[in-house]
Amino acid sequence: MTTTYDPSEPKYYDEGDLREELGRVFELCHGCRMCFNYCDSFPLLFNFVDSKDQQHADLTPAEQDAVVDACFGCKICYVKCPYIPPHEWALDFPRLMLRAQAVRTANHQRDLRSRVTDQVLARTDTVGALNQALPGVVNPIVSRPNTGIRRVMEQVAGVSSQRLLPSYGKVRFSRWFKDRLPRFISEPRATVAIFPTCFIEYMAPQIGADVTTVYESQDIACSLPEGVKCCGAPWLHQGNVAEFTRQARANVERLDEVVRQGKDIIVSQPTCAYVVKRDYPIYVPGEQSERVSQHTFDPSEYLVNLMRKDRSMTLGNVELDEEVVFHAACHTQAQNVGLKGRDLLKKLGVKVRVVAKCSGIDGTWGYRSENATSSLRMSASLADQIAKTKATTIVGDCHLANTAIDEALGVRVEHPISLVRKLMGLDTQPPLKGNG
Repeated sequence: MTTTYDPSEPKYYDEGDLREELGRVFELCHGCRMCFNYCDSFPLLFNFVDSKDQQHADLTPAEQDAVVDACFGCKICYVKCPYIPPHEWALDFPRLMLRAQAVRTANHQRDLRSRVTDQVLARTDTVGALNQALPGVVNPIVSRPNTGIRRVMEQVAGVSSQRLLPSYGKVRFSRWFKDRLPRFISEPRATVAIFPTCFIEYMAPQIGADVTTVYESQDIACSLPEGVKCCGAPWLHQGNVAEFTRQARANVERLDEVVRQGKDIIVSQPTCAYVVKRDYPIYVPGEQSERVSQHTFDPSEYLVNLMRKDRSMTLGNVELDEEVVFHAACHTQAQNVGLKGRDLLKKLGVKVRVVAKCSGIDGTWGYRSENATSSLRMSASLADQIAKTKATTIVGDCHLANTAIDEALGVRVEHPISLVRKLMGLDTQPPLKGNG
């Protein structure tokens, strides 16, 4: 990583240096144009350049900022771009966009409403604990777009009134985990610590319960890491490097403790898994974060890897006539570990069709009011592609993308592990009812 992309270097926050790097990268992207249909940033960039008299005219700061604002951080550049490091041109568009946000924050260039939105979307544990305590009140509000309450929320907090927001569970995942009747495992095949992050802890405890149930059925001993909180992604994506680093460092210390105990870490939300695997080593460099990164896995990824090593491990085989659609979320693809949710279902004998298209959410970007139009357009495009398959069973790794698909199609989308649990005929104990 060059000095320009190293957040520990003072030059990282130099706006003049940032503008030069934006110009360099934008000129290279304009010359390539392979990304013309990936997101709004690139068509916008190309149109700005094409409107100039000369072929490679420099963009104004306002035009550069518009390109930055259109980027929603899908990370697909790492999958598609031929010029990412270690190429000599070292194009790292996602890191450049993060740097641009960090410079804005450091130089106090975000307006008051944006700062309020930042706080609301980033304090996931505080907001999650409050909302999860009153799901009967909160869930009808978040699940009904375009109501008067939602429009007030948009005016005050900048959270789009047009989008369906994830609902909250009646029981925290950590509470369910402590209250459950764990399966006795005399000789564990493996031991893991399930890092729920805010999504599973507050919004979708059923996914955590399904992971635990399937894992224990395969003699994988499960535990919870103590003292961990949200992965910190919202802080990072809005450019608050200091707050992200503080939260990341605290999590790394706790997670490294469980790794030193011989446990692997399971993270069920692709965005959070990406942050732990790829961002923690950059913003909290050192042996601890590298160790945590190397021992962090998506739940399907971990099972598939384990089954390849241990041929005696089997999930059985099911008779399922219909084809299942698997949505390949952007942050799943960006981890470059393959589509393990799809692979896991195939091991059960399920026929799977993959749809790989962005949902337009990507962390918190799609929930900001200023991004609602673009976000909804991308969600609708994804929904159209899924609808063409005529499938009635849809799965996906990303809870946020699943919510967007549900919003567009009115079809409940499950995590692959949740479908695996059902196909295996397993029940969570105690059962979770009425949860997200």
